[in-house]
Amino acid sequence: MPADWQRALAVVAHPDDLEYGCAAAVAGWTDQGKDVGYLLVTRGEAGIDTLDPATCAPLREREQRESAAIVGVTSVEFLDHRDGVVEYGLGLRRDIAAAIRRHRPELVITLNHRDTWGPEPGGFWNTPDHKAVGRAVLDAAADAGNRWIFPELAEQGLDPWNGVRWVAVAGSNLPTHAVDAGPGLERATRSLRAHRTYIEALTDQDVDAYCRSFVAESTGRASARFGGRPAVAFEVFPR
Repeated sequence: MPADWQRALAVVAHPDDLEYGCAAAVAGWTDQGKDVGYLLVTRGEAGIDTLDPATCAPLREREQRESAAIVGVTSVEFLDHRDGVVEYGLGLRRDIAAAIRRHRPELVITLNHRDTWGPEPGGFWNTPDHKAVGRAVLDAAADAGNRWIFPELAEQGLDPWNGVRWVAVAGSNLPTHAVDAGPGLERATRSLRAHRTYIEALTDQDVDAYCRSFVAESTGRASARFGGRPAVAFEVFPR
C-alpha cells in the first residue's frame, strides 16, 4: 500500500461502514502520525428497525464519533443525505468534491462500489447506498481538481484540489494492495464494539464475541497473500 502520504479522507455511506472494513488500517496510520478524517454521507438513521430515524440519527452519530476516536480519528463529518435512499448524481458528487477540497487529502478511501460482496460471479448483493457513494467518491476525486466542474465551490472559498493521488476501495472483490492489520487489530475490534446499539439490534450474539470474530475474519481473508499476517485489503486506483 502506498505510504508516502500525510492526509487521508475516508468517505462512506453509514456509521459503522469503516469499522466493518478498514479501522485496523486507520489505527496503524494514525500511529504513524498520519491525519485521517471521516466523512459519513448519512447518519445511519434507517439502520435500526426498533428506533425511529429522529431518535436513531443522533445515537448513531455519537457512536461513530466514539468509534473514530478509538483509532485516532478526531475529524468526523456528516452530510445528511437520507439513509437507505442515497442517489448517485451531481448533488452527491458535489458534496464529496467539496469535502475533498476542504480536507485536501492525498489518499481517499471508500467502500465497495460494485454490485456484490465476495468473489464474482455470485456473492452477496451490495446495498444501493454503498454503490452510489463508492462510485461518487471515485468521480469526485477528479471533480475536486477541476475548477470548471462545480465552479460554485470556488465561489464559496473552496479552491480546486488536484492532490488526490490514490482512491483506495475497501471490501473490494478485486483487491490489489494490503495494509498490515496487526498493530491496529485490538483497537479495530473496540472501534466496532462502540457501535453497540446497532450491533445489539443486528445480532443475538454477544456483542464482544461478534466484534472479535468479525474483525478476525475480515482481516484474515487477505492473510494468505500477505505472508500469513492479518491484513486490510484495498483495490487502489492511482490518479
